[in-house]
Formats: sequence, structure tokens, C-alpha cells
Amino acid sequence: MGLHFTTAEYADRLSRLTARMKEDKLDALLLFAQESMYWLTGYDTFGYCFFQTLVVKADGTMTLLTRSADLRQARHTSVIENISIWVDRVNADPAVDLRNLLSDMDLLGCRIGIEYDTHGMTGRAARLIDNQLMTFCQLIDASYLVSQLRLVKSPAEIAHVERAAELADDAYDAGLEQIRAGASEADILAAMQGAVFLGGGDYPANEFIIGSGADALLCRYKAGRRTLDVQDQLTLEWAGASAHYHAAMMRTVVIGAPTPRHVELYEACRETIQAIEAVLRPGHTFGDVFDVHARIMDERDLARHRLNACGYSLGARFSPSWMEHQMFHAGNPQPIEADMSLFVHMIIMDSDTGTAMTLGQTYLTTADAPRSLSRHSLELPVR
Repeated sequence: MGLHFTTAEYADRLSRLTARMKEDKLDALLLFAQESMYWLTGYDTFGYCFFQTLVVKADGTMTLLTRSADLRQARHTSVIENISIWVDRVNADPAVDLRNLLSDMDLLGCRIGIEYDTHGMTGRAARLIDNQLMTFCQLIDASYLVSQLRLVKSPAEIAHVERAAELADDAYDAGLEQIRAGASEADILAAMQGAVFLGGGDYPANEFIIGSGADALLCRYKAGRRTLDVQDQLTLEWAGASAHYHAAMMRTVVIGAPTPRHVELYEACRETIQAIEAVLRPGHTFGDVFDVHARIMDERDLARHRLNACGYSLGARFSPSWMEHQMFHAGNPQPIEADMSLFVHMIIMDSDTGTAMTLGQTYLTTADAPRSLSRHSLELPVR
């Protein structure tokens, strides 16, 4: 089998999950998030764009309901032994197959948790499931049960996070070699993504963000490539990925001489990210991290130019996003614990002057001070 972890580690994860299910009085859990299935069993596919679910009973029994195209994928990449296939056909309703499977597993009439808040659960799938199961089962929204268990990384997971961070650094080095006046964004992007692949890494769960000139103020990928001017700005957000585990970074690179506004915004970013390091440790919450971000930015009269979040947890994720559920935003009570992989980003987009500035890196939390996983400094990059 193509497993990235030992069978003992998967067994431990299943034990932790069933313990939580018993605490929540769940007889079964329907997993629709691909990262949940991957974390629990190793199952690695992009087949979640179609209807599929992993049924986990409180006694640890598991059955995957999927399409024929993913049968061999599941057998080769996971520890799943029981696989049931729903058949593609006109007017197919795989929720009927799911109801029949739950009946075979003696789960009708039981209390069943479902991962609703995931890209693997479409609105149509949710309606089909509710229509088929609501009269036969008590359905509970359990979208964040596995997500919470995945927050603290095991030593084996941390090894992949650290490798992902090395690949992110390699990508940055490759990109910096290409960044100069007259360079094409296409060459920069190709060099960065190529460095990850050459290092044995994976596709990231979402596209690398690259934008220069006015596009440097965007926080999302967009199609189209541009050539850098003699005086320019280039915003990059990217991640290394190892066995789907991510380590992200973010920088705004200045081409030519930085303007006074570039310097002013950079200093705000650096002051804030260094202040956050003081609260990115046990005894604080995700909300505390955001509060530091908001306080410093607002004191510098940057409230209109900052975002309403300043980072999030990272781990093994699948497209369309490498972000885990837990984010640094106002009021988030999620405690910070040791062995979390957390991406902290400062993003300032001053549309009044057309100036962009970003700064971000991934940290591994410890019992005390967080450890940056990048070998690069936080200096303002100028080319």
C-alpha cells in the first residue's frame, strides 16, 4: 500500500476519533472531507468532487462508499478494507445507496454525525442525504470533529510539515533568482512550482498567488501573466507541500527602490509579526493573535488597509484550499497548543496609493516560543 504513515499511527487516530464520538454520543460519523479520510486512513484521491463518504462506526468499523473509479485508489493508498460502490447512471441518487449501506451496518435509527462544512459536500448532496436519512436517523452536524483532532500534529506529521517548509524555502530561492525588471511572472511561477516538484513535493491545495503592479494588491490567484517594470511590486503567496502537508509563506518583493510607503507598511508588518510571536504559544488563543494584529495595525492608522484575519492552521489539505478551519480572527477561543503548524500572515493593501505589502511564514508551536520553519529572514526583499 502507498501509505505515508505506519498502520499503528492510523490505528491511534481511529482510537482518538472513536473516543470523541463516544463523548458526543455518536453511533456513526459520515466523513465527506477528503482530508478527514486521508488523515484517518491514508485514502488519497481527488474523487471527492463526486459523491463519496467514509462511514465510521463508534466501534471502529469503517466502510467507504464511492465510485468505481476510486476503488483501486482506495485499496492502494489506504487501510480501508470495506468498500462499497454506487453506480453511475441516469438520475442516480447515491444517497439511496448510502441509506441501504447504513441499514446493512445496522445504523438506521441511530445518532449519526455528518461533515457538512467541507468542499466534499455539495448543496445537492446535502439535500439528497437529508431527504433519504432524516426520517430514519438523527443527523448531527459534526463538521469540525476530525478537524479539531487534526490541529495538533504527531511527530510523523511534523516531519512532513518540516519538509514542506524546506520546499517552500526552495521555491522562494528559485523565484528570487528570476525576479528582476523585465522578468515574466510566468518564469517566476514556473521556477517556484518547479522547485517544489524537483524536491519531491506535491501540488499545493490551491494555486500559488502571484501578482505585480496593481495586481500585487490582490489576495487571490487570477489568470494572466505580466512583465515586471523597472519600478514595481510583486506579491507572492505559496506553499511547499509534502504528502499533502503544507507550509506557506508570503512576501511582497519590491523591484527598484522601495517607496516611503512601502517602507512604512513593511515596518508595520514586521513589528506585528514579531509581536505575535509573543502570544503564539500555549496560554493564548487564536483570538489573542488577531487582537495583537489589529491593535498594532490600527495604532498605525491602517485599519482600512488590513484584513479581518491574519492567518490560520495548516496541515494535510486538498483543493480548493490549503487553509484548515481554525483561523486567527476576532473572538476565536481556540487555544494554542504545542505541535500546531500555524501560518501567520500580514497583508496590507493600500488602494489609496496603490501600495502592497505582505509578510508571512509558518511556525511550529512548542511549550514555549514558536519556531519559525523558514530559513529565510523577515527582511524586506528588494531586487
